[in-house]
Amino acid sequence: MPSTFSRSSIDELNHLIDRYPTKQAVLLPALHLAQKEFGYLHHDALKAVAAFLDLSIDHVNGVATFYSMLRQKPSGTNVLRVCTNISCMLRGAYDVLRSFESELKLSPGESNDMFTLVEEECIAACSNAPAVLCGTSYFYNVTPDQVVSIVNDLRDNPQPEYEAMS
Repeated sequence: MPSTFSRSSIDELNHLIDRYPTKQAVLLPALHLAQKEFGYLHHDALKAVAAFLDLSIDHVNGVATFYSMLRQKPSGTNVLRVCTNISCMLRGAYDVLRSFESELKLSPGESNDMFTLVEEECIAACSNAPAVLCGTSYFYNVTPDQVVSIVNDLRDNPQPEYEAMS
């Protein structure tokens, strides 16, 4: 598993350090950059971030494990984030989640090569509940009957969270 940043990522990290008041303030964008570069935040990736920012590995790990959008294990190409917060829950989000589970043969937190299913606390789409986020694509007012169509569309037109690093 690679654990050193590419030249372009080092340049981006240095640019971020110049923009933020402290290296600690750069941590969240640095973790996103590391996830984009390494695919997920394995231990060596976290060590690389900690070393680059002169932060303790415990602090970096604590931040990385706090946020659901940061992954500590490989994911599928499409990360489906099904919101189950109160607005979505009241409008059938758990039925939608169960439909995704059935269609993908995955439980929340599980992955295959093509999909990762995540039960998400909130994706900020309450007025269009229930909502699902995949990459930068939102699906609004989702019903269980739409799940098969959504999955088939994502198989044909993947929506990764990050563009591939060059």
